[in-house]
Amino acid sequence: MAEVAENAIVDGRYRISSRIGTGGMADVYCAHDEHLGRDVALKMLHRRFSQDQEFVERFRREASAAAGLQHPNVVNVFDRGEYDGTYYIAMEFLRGRTLKELIAQEAPLDQVRALDITVQILRAAGFGHRRGVIHRDFKPQNVIVDDEDRVKVTDFGIARAGASEITETGSIMGTAQYLSPEQAQGTAAEESSDLYSIGVMLYELLTGQLPFDGESAVAVALRHLTEPPPPVQQLRPDVHPALEAVVNHALAKDPRQRFQDADSFIAALEHVRPQLQSMQDGQETADWTAVTMPPGVYPHPYETMVAAAPPYAPVDDRRRGWRVWPWIVLGLLIAAVVAGALLFAGERNKVAVPGVIGAPAAQARTLLEQRGFQVDVVRKKSVQPVDQVIQQDPGPGAKVKKGSTVGLTVSDGPPDAVVPDVEDLPLKVALRQLRKKGFVPDINQKTSDTVQKGLVISTTPAGGTVLAQGERVRVDVSGGVAKFAAPNVVGLGQSAAESALENKDLVPVVQEQESDQPQGNVLQQSPPAGTSVSKGDRVTITVSKGPGAVSVPDTVGLTRGDARGELQAAGFNVQVKTRTSTDPADDDIVLDQRPGNGTQLKKGRTVVIYVGQYKAPPPDTGTTTTPTTPSGTTPPPPAATPGTG
Repeated sequence: MAEVAENAIVDGRYRISSRIGTGGMADVYCAHDEHLGRDVALKMLHRRFSQDQEFVERFRREASAAAGLQHPNVVNVFDRGEYDGTYYIAMEFLRGRTLKELIAQEAPLDQVRALDITVQILRAAGFGHRRGVIHRDFKPQNVIVDDEDRVKVTDFGIARAGASEITETGSIMGTAQYLSPEQAQGTAAEESSDLYSIGVMLYELLTGQLPFDGESAVAVALRHLTEPPPPVQQLRPDVHPALEAVVNHALAKDPRQRFQDADSFIAALEHVRPQLQSMQDGQETADWTAVTMPPGVYPHPYETMVAAAPPYAPVDDRRRGWRVWPWIVLGLLIAAVVAGALLFAGERNKVAVPGVIGAPAAQARTLLEQRGFQVDVVRKKSVQPVDQVIQQDPGPGAKVKKGSTVGLTVSDGPPDAVVPDVEDLPLKVALRQLRKKGFVPDINQKTSDTVQKGLVISTTPAGGTVLAQGERVRVDVSGGVAKFAAPNVVGLGQSAAESALENKDLVPVVQEQESDQPQGNVLQQSPPAGTSVSKGDRVTITVSKGPGAVSVPDTVGLTRGDARGELQAAGFNVQVKTRTSTDPADDDIVLDQRPGNGTQLKKGRTVVIYVGQYKAPPPDTGTTTTPTTPSGTTPPPPAATPGTG
């Protein structure tokens, strides 16, 4: 689909901030959830796939499968829906970088660090497997690592849940460089297929290179099927042989010869950890190759013969010496033949010890006894699950005589420790203390009005509790005060707007502005409605103080219509009054205005204009005009003069 524009609102809820990635099926955007006031990652299916029911079903299945996987090492899925003719998934927004970016920047990694990252990936895989979800596309691009090497597995885009599987026969689903041989053949992926892919990732973490690569996906898939991976120590000689053995076990071509579940893979890595840690403490690499003679292997027969031979005095007779030498040579040849025969016979009587590290003790005992071995079990406190084999002697693959005793060290459960009190400590310090005591911290961010952002609010169980090492401790860390969407107060009266903000524990700040809007109405607010805010934040509202004063235009001499139009354009109301005029030129012309030209007056006030109304004067009759009194009445005739007739 076309890229979703920045600030677009998806499904009336998610405001797009930026695009953060793209894939074969979908684009991923950073978006802000306007309802809950948090950032999310929004995965939008490409429009060209939205009409394909198979892809839509895979996309829907991704949301359903991932939403059921609530685990510290699995990305959280919040929501799904439809938008603009396609489909989306809203999921946890992760801050960090992909494991592929980490490999490109830092590989090869320290061996303990590579082990730690792989164990977290395996925990996510095992959690999904136990719930019937097989990822089928494990690769570094689908793993996010934060600054503290905490791992989150994402993108269950082609995950298979239960018996439901959608694929075309023979098609390759997944990324070729991390594909298991059985997936390359088009057969169904199982738990061991995911573990193979994780084995490839571990190989890459340790060496900085892929075990198989090529010019095309088909070429890479064929190499997975037919070629062994280049030895790890060939690319990186300092890798411990025990760790290389774990990698090789994970990369076995036959799924039956790999680790059968994530827990077994984890147990094998944890078995190697003490050796890696001792190496970090200063062990020389030469110590790794030191070989001691196992029970039942004897010195070379020639050495025995020489040790048992009686001493003899040298003979001066040189001819006699020449006669003795052939017999010595013949004796040596016979001794060598006898030694070879004894060695061959001894090897024929030896069998390989099967690897049982990570298996339940009862199952391991049964397997070894069926192969003809005696079993000696020693129990030891360990963070591994109770009754799981954590060590064996001789090790996996060693050849010993039939009937030999194999010593098994079995976990008796973790030792107890006291949960440290880490409240009010910075998160990094708290995590370090918990891990030092042998606990596995799960971080849970919570809002808090009293605890500063980044400090620990509390732990569950609380500090001082006695708990088995290896148990998980939830760490509630403050994300600061709660965030929520600012209410919309634009258009309200000032009093109503202030009340709406104060009800949300926000602080209204009022500023006035001249406007054509009614006085007291809110014209705008900052921050805008929908923005994430916290209690106590200030929200500035701009309130109309009515229109401003402007100069009254000069309309004297204009026609009534022109004057009205000019005054109304300037924002004034107009009242018209007429004045009688005997001059025809004054008819319908503005003779005067109140207020006068240039007066400062607020818009919306009334300007009175006086318009001339022509009235013709009375006709001239030629008679003497009788003077009138000031009142306009005809004076009475003059009184008769006395004495006149």
